[in-house]
Parts: sequence; structure tokens; C-alpha cells
Amino acid sequence: MEIEQIIQGCLKGDRISQKALFDRFSGKMLAVCSRYSRHVMEAEDLLQDGFIKVFTNLDQYKFEGPFEQWIRRIMINNAIKNCHRKSFQNEYSVGDELPETFEDAEAINSMSERELLGMISELPEGYRMVFNLYAIEGYSHKEISESLKIEESTSRSQLVKARKVLQDKLLKLQKTTI
Repeated sequence: MEIEQIIQGCLKGDRISQKALFDRFSGKMLAVCSRYSRHVMEAEDLLQDGFIKVFTNLDQYKFEGPFEQWIRRIMINNAIKNCHRKSFQNEYSVGDELPETFEDAEAINSMSERELLGMISELPEGYRMVFNLYAIEGYSHKEISESLKIEESTSRSQLVKARKVLQDKLLKLQKTTI
């Protein structure tokens, strides 16, 4: 069944179409939600909440651009709102500028995607949000500052600090594998 047919069915309230839509996108969207959560149960809650918003707002989809991108945006915005509810802003502080590059990529090359995502998930929530939005989703610091209601300088600072934490973890990992 084509995605347009599934969407039309969902708009008519057809349960089979709703299940087909969920089945088609839930795996990828769970991966998105996982990047913004600490554990599987939280990711699943974000996914469920996100799909409720998808079905509630489906009539707003204009069939312009990829549907997966539209759903992804809903999931990300849902994760951002969830973080606002948990009020992670108290983690922000502006510190010394830290190096933005990692000199030796050998440790990264030997890691699996799961291991790297695991390291990212261990970041403090503010760092993790900014890192995911910037490095994975491709948001600009301006977009991040608007979404998270923070200053652009705070977004940049959080990204630098997230990279530093990840860099330190990678250096420790590299030392243990040598």
C-alpha cells in the first residue's frame, strides 16, 4: 500500500491504515526518540505520545515533502517539549572554550553505532539535546536556541561541552583498547 493511500485511510479513521502507518514508521521514529531519552521506556513513551500527535494533526500534512520528515519533526518537537517539562535548563553554564575536534578517530572507527549512541545517551540532558539537534538532525544554533528557548551562545557552549565529554570518553576507550 502506498503512503498516500495509508494517509488517506488514516484521515478517514481506518484502524488498519493507522496500524500500517505506525508499523511503517515506528522503528525509525523509536530510534529518533531514543536519542532524546535516557532509557527505552522513556523513548517508547515519546514514541507513543508522538504518534498521538501525528494522528491528531495528520490533516495538517500538505503532501509536500517527505512524510517521514514530517513525522520526524513531530517526534523531535515532542522530545523537546518533554525536556522543557523536565526543565533541564539548569545544566547550562558558559565555560572556557574547549577544542571542537578529535585528533585521533581510531577509537570512533572501531565503535559500533549502538556504542556511540550509548555514549551520547549518557550525556547530561542539555548537552544531549543540543548535540542531537546540531550534529544528528542538522539544526543550526539559531534553530536550536528558538526550539529550546535558550541563547545561541548557550547552544554553542553546550555543543562544545558535549563534544568534550564525548571526546574524553573516546580517549578513555582508546586507552583501554591499546
